[in-house]
Amino acid sequence: MMNTMIVAKELTKIYHMGEEKVHALRGVSFEVKKNEFISIMGPSGSGKSTLLHIIGCLDKPTSGELFIEDLNVQKATDNRLAEVRNAKIGFVFQSFNLMAKATAIENVELPLIYAGVRKRERRERTLAVLERVGLADRVNHRPTELSGGQRQRVAIARAMVTDPAFILADEPTGALDTATGALIMELFAELNDEGNTVVVITHDPDIAAQAKRSIRLLDGEIIHDAGNEVVV
Repeated sequence: MMNTMIVAKELTKIYHMGEEKVHALRGVSFEVKKNEFISIMGPSGSGKSTLLHIIGCLDKPTSGELFIEDLNVQKATDNRLAEVRNAKIGFVFQSFNLMAKATAIENVELPLIYAGVRKRERRERTLAVLERVGLADRVNHRPTELSGGQRQRVAIARAMVTDPAFILADEPTGALDTATGALIMELFAELNDEGNTVVVITHDPDIAAQAKRSIRLLDGEIIHDAGNEVVV
């Protein structure tokens, strides 16, 4: 799996609602190669949020296997999964998830603090990624002093600062207007061109179409995998 970031094999997820069983995922299989730019799209109830939680090591499948590089997620301990989330996955959320009282640089360097990186190195790395996302002149601004697009750029910088195996973005344009959302997707495309693996979860077909490959979910199953020549 030297060139593979994610391998999903027949993933299922069943939730128990009293006596009722809800099948959120029904045998989902796919691979994400290094340096791919993929969107996973589907309407509400399609299973994309469940798949997001599993790919992000926030949950485990009921059956099947998921590998993040060489790690079998289903067999990993909670502590190991926490390490993977911090070191291997760069999360970007719709609601930004920034600390309101912290500056941009303080928000971005937080994962490096958790990782035990020394102050001088973490400051250098943080400034470098903030410059990369076009916020070199906003490093000391708090979220309330930034626009929605700038806040999302801070969140993307935070996702990048640990040099993760891949960036996992959950509806990253959902809280933005159309023009700003397009700029954020352009930034993801640029990061992908520079060698970053990017996975975007979205319900918006226009956003999904901007990725190089688009996987479509419906009722817990993959019904279309454009760019990988799989259509059901």
